[in-house]
Amino acid sequence: MTTDFRSGFVCLVGRPNTGKSTLTNALVGTKIAITSSRPQTTRHTIRGIIHREDGQIVMVDTPGLHRPRTLLGQRLNDLVRDTYAEVDAVGVCIPANEKIGPGDRWILEQLQSVAPRTPVIGVVTKIDKVSKAEVIEQLIAVSKQLGDKAEVIPVSAKTGENVERFTELLRTMMPEGPALYPEGELTDEPEIVLMAELIREAALEGVRDELPHSLAVVIEELKDSTNKKGQPVLTIFANLYVERPSQKSIIIGKGGTRLRAVGSAARAQLERIFGTKVFLDMHVKVAKDWQRDPKQLGKLGF
Repeated sequence: MTTDFRSGFVCLVGRPNTGKSTLTNALVGTKIAITSSRPQTTRHTIRGIIHREDGQIVMVDTPGLHRPRTLLGQRLNDLVRDTYAEVDAVGVCIPANEKIGPGDRWILEQLQSVAPRTPVIGVVTKIDKVSKAEVIEQLIAVSKQLGDKAEVIPVSAKTGENVERFTELLRTMMPEGPALYPEGELTDEPEIVLMAELIREAALEGVRDELPHSLAVVIEELKDSTNKKGQPVLTIFANLYVERPSQKSIIIGKGGTRLRAVGSAARAQLERIFGTKVFLDMHVKVAKDWQRDPKQLGKLGF
């Protein structure tokens, strides 16, 4: 270990769908946070751990901060605010291909009021989607919003541009101290939470707009066994909860075709991450208006 070993916690914040989860995965080097084309897909504080010879950075992935419309939305916002005050640095993600809007300014105000002493980095994401001139324009705009003292960096999680430079910048902002997690560990997230998130991600792809906020996945049971070839198989029993019967039909699809596709996509991800054959036993259930019901929210883990 070098004498200047640094370790600490970093949180990426921003409006929903600004590339926070994709950037977390790029920084950690594996799939930890779920990514989706739908906003508001991350439901849990998932930590990814970046190991370096000269430091260790623990990434805390949060839901996108937004103006809440439901009890679930309020609880997700509380989770984000609690995280702000506990980390060593915050990266505010603003996409290169979108103008800074009221939502971004609202997040910066929240950040200033909850954690005024936490160092902030402006992270201009998705720079692969625009020209160099547009990137420069956005960097200037973000600098104006954050003030002269804040660092601003352009990154592309998709191409990897500046990901290493961003990692080094984060390391310099961490306090000196020993590693917080053992070498090789990539997340401290309980396995069943990660499993549920991966299934949820697969279920969200390619569905209509009304579904994302209404879908929750609960892992009911895990069972180890072997197949006919003597290979170990992990059976995952999962319930997918939606709010209305019409949403249940969307998830299942005609003759169960969509649910089978969800199972195939989720199984591929699960087998890659957990390194074993996986059998998914999934059932779709209706929990009417669960986002607004404190009792049901608790039951579903929120």
